[in-house]
Amino acid sequence: MDTVAQALQGAHHQPRPPLRPLEVALVVGAGGTLGSAVLAEALVAGRFQRVAAVVTGPLASTLRGLQPLPAARLLAGVPLGIDTAFLVFERERHSNGRDDAFLQPGPGELLPLARALQRAGTRRLLVVLPHAPALLPQALAQGFASHDEAAVATLGFEHLVFVRAAQSASTRVAGGWLPRFAAWWLSQLRWMVPQRQQPVRAVRLAQLVVQLARGLAAAPPGTRVLPAEVLWDAAQAAAPGLALDAWLLHGRQP
Repeated sequence: MDTVAQALQGAHHQPRPPLRPLEVALVVGAGGTLGSAVLAEALVAGRFQRVAAVVTGPLASTLRGLQPLPAARLLAGVPLGIDTAFLVFERERHSNGRDDAFLQPGPGELLPLARALQRAGTRRLLVVLPHAPALLPQALAQGFASHDEAAVATLGFEHLVFVRAAQSASTRVAGGWLPRFAAWWLSQLRWMVPQRQQPVRAVRLAQLVVQLARGLAAAPPGTRVLPAEVLWDAAQAAAPGLALDAWLLHGRQP
């Protein structure tokens, strides 16, 4: 049993240190199933002092406690007093009026957005990028998966975490026999994926990501990659916050 596994197994026996004072959080990519779940979890009373989300237009409805932040203001590079930022990517998004107003970044925008967040004074950045476990080599699952990720690690964030969340297969398939065959083939691979690499429900994943963010302030600075297996273990733990705290102390760093 490796050091991380031992720490996760014994986490529920350790008292969790007191949380630091509430901080200011920003969600980039608050539309879609996962993004909206992260936003909702961040907005729960007692999580953060203030929560903002990057928008590209007016919101159709106002969420209690949410402060919209125009994308142009973030990209302007002015200080925004952000302690923690969640940068959420996902392949699918909702198509209702409220979610359409949120900035929904694509993978190619990782580095520009990270730079904008760093210029705005963000101290801690969590990048949540779901992937298909069967298509991501183990070396990339536990290290940088692209040159952009490696470049983000050089920007100087106090804490940087890449969350390798497993994602369920898409239920929407484009027309034509080739896309349908590809979707069928990928669905068969799902049965070959170990249980610890299976997707965690969006709501549960959002809870884990926010708990992880709140524990970063007490963790040693650095860049970390959180693999799907650790997420799965934390989701099953009786005290997921303690399990994530243990990983922050003993987890893998690129």
